[in-house]
Amino acid sequence: MRQIPRDAMAKLEIEVAPVLCDTCMEAKACKTCLTCMASFCAEHVRPHLENPVFGKHQLKEPLSDLQERICPTHSKMMEFFCVQHVRAICSFCLQQEHKGCTFSTPEEQQVQQESELKKKLVLLDGKIEKTHLILSQMKEQQCVLKDASTNRKRELELEYKQIRELIDADELQAMKSVEKEEEAAQSRLVTLMKRFDQNIDEMKGAKDRIDGLLARTQSLAFLQASVDLPSSVAFEPYVPRLSINNKRVHLESAAALKEYLGNILKHPVDNRASLLRPADKMAVPPLLPNPLFTGFHHNVNPGPPPSTKPDQKKKKPQPNRKPDQDLPKEEKPSKNNQNTGKDTAGAQPSNRPVTFGASPSLTAPAKRTELLKYGTVLKLDHRTAHKRIILSEDFTKASVSDEPAGYPDSPARFSVCSQVLCTKGFSQGRHYWEVKMTSNNFCGVGLAYNSIDRKGPASRLGRNNQSWCVEWFNVKLSAWHGSSETVLTNPSPSRVGVLLDCTEGTATFYNVADRAYPFHTFVYPFAEAVYPAFWIFSSGTAVTLCKLN
Repeated sequence: MRQIPRDAMAKLEIEVAPVLCDTCMEAKACKTCLTCMASFCAEHVRPHLENPVFGKHQLKEPLSDLQERICPTHSKMMEFFCVQHVRAICSFCLQQEHKGCTFSTPEEQQVQQESELKKKLVLLDGKIEKTHLILSQMKEQQCVLKDASTNRKRELELEYKQIRELIDADELQAMKSVEKEEEAAQSRLVTLMKRFDQNIDEMKGAKDRIDGLLARTQSLAFLQASVDLPSSVAFEPYVPRLSINNKRVHLESAAALKEYLGNILKHPVDNRASLLRPADKMAVPPLLPNPLFTGFHHNVNPGPPPSTKPDQKKKKPQPNRKPDQDLPKEEKPSKNNQNTGKDTAGAQPSNRPVTFGASPSLTAPAKRTELLKYGTVLKLDHRTAHKRIILSEDFTKASVSDEPAGYPDSPARFSVCSQVLCTKGFSQGRHYWEVKMTSNNFCGVGLAYNSIDRKGPASRLGRNNQSWCVEWFNVKLSAWHGSSETVLTNPSPSRVGVLLDCTEGTATFYNVADRAYPFHTFVYPFAEAVYPAFWIFSSGTAVTLCKLN
């Protein structure tokens, strides 16, 4: 139906004035006669109510727009309402220009109009109430956003404060290193200067004796005298070439760090996380030749090898199946392409972790009692164990069986690689544990995020960015992370210790004997909790979590 014209709406909004009697023009009208086209008060309407002559007159409630109900064209009462043209019409209009139009009575149109307006009122009330509710929720969201912004600012302030503290600590360490280098050079100069002063004293003493003899050339003592020159005469004095710029490690490291951070900060904030922590299948951004923050290895001295008798030769245990079956196709060893840590000629250089020299704290043998202060109790998680791995001794020993165990299928279970995780993961503090090994052959000890893949060939420890491990592949020992291999010196330990420092982002592996000899350290900014993890392949090989005293 068409909308009501604005002028009609304006008329409806005007406050209705009282209708006066057309006869006396004083009293308030109580009825309007549509036949007489006049309004009457209670006194003057009595003839219409009592006299039968007025029986067919149409009486209505008082109408204030009585004159407007007269057709301006035909001067007759508009008794009908044209639905198509939304206007009141008289009988002549209905027979002429509105012939064929749908019509109704004003009373019917009034009922319909009231019904539609009430529906619109209900709709408006609902919309207004809903809009008020939405506004209230938006105000609540404003408070939530403000609180979240405040908390995020605090977190960022703490993160940047810790970054500054790390840089300040590194700067302090670099300064101390330069000061130690200067002290060593100064000490050498002081030692040489003392020696040269002694040489001068010795040569002056010899000179004084010669001068004394030359003063007595006529005496018999002069003829019999003999003066031996001191040994310092044969020493040729020299100025040593000492400089604190001989070792530019800290300066080059600081320059590289500055360049790397500069390149990172040039990128938008939204892109920095992917640059600092690339995903498994994303290449490390070529910001610098040495990406400092993608994780790197420390190759350290594994300590003295275990003593063996010359006539005893260690047999190589043969697995019951080929270990290549547990490897992705591209990782199977080849005689023509051994991973020696160098890129094959003509091939594109791979994004391998950079190998740096370890700090003294990571290379020096440690007292086992010092490590045991961080000892933790571990259990193997049967929910993650591959079906070829048998758990025993209260979930502290894992071995390999040719017959699959009846473990139920689970999303957390390794289905391709014979691996198992521990039930406990660590995201802060220092933690130490030891593993007893029956043989160093086709097995690995490492760490993994709980988000590591469990189904694909890339779920092998060290073959992704979610895990790290040291692995014995036959007699070769290698460190693996991000599918990058670093070949290590094999100490053939019977007991391996692992010290995890979540705060420093390091994991050090020890050959535990009379002391704990570190043989490799991973340095990596762990992004989430890491779990002790093990890969066991050949039959006869087992690992046992040791009870630490």
